[in-house]
Amino acid sequence: MKKTILFLALVATTMCVWAQKKTTTSAVIAFDASTVDNMPKAENKTAIAAIDTKTGSVQFEAAVSNFSFQNPLMQQHFNNASWLDSEKYPKFTFKGNIVDPAKVNFAKDGSYPVTVTGDLTVRDITKPITTNGMIAVKSGVISISAEFSIKIADYGISNVSIEAGKVSREPKIKVSAELN
Repeated sequence: MKKTILFLALVATTMCVWAQKKTTTSAVIAFDASTVDNMPKAENKTAIAAIDTKTGSVQFEAAVSNFSFQNPLMQQHFNNASWLDSEKYPKFTFKGNIVDPAKVNFAKDGSYPVTVTGDLTVRDITKPITTNGMIAVKSGVISISAEFSIKIADYGISNVSIEAGKVSREPKIKVSAELN
């Protein structure tokens, strides 16, 4: 009997811990490095995202090769060694925290503006990022979104297209996810 009660208590505790971390494998990350011709735009709809509602920890991970462009040649360039070198550096990662997680009531429906700060790693180069975002809670589903820009040169990326002005030196990145 004591073993059964101990086991049930352990299961209940584990469920409470898991309930604090919300995840998805279908977060969307949009990459827009367009200048005049609107060509270098891509989207990855298979990013992994997680948020810990207790600590305010936020994480994203995206496979570089899963970014999809309308132009297949552009996708090939994006993945080759002179750009993101997806064979050598297969993923982007972001690990950060909501600056003031107490401002978000994850148990109550509503929209909550947040500031998130953390580290973005691209091509094994990690740089700090701070951005504003939005967290929406509706019927237990948490939606998160943010938009920010990065400097491509900060991540060791430089090539003829960038220098010629065909590709933005500071692409916009939009992140969105629904977490359960």
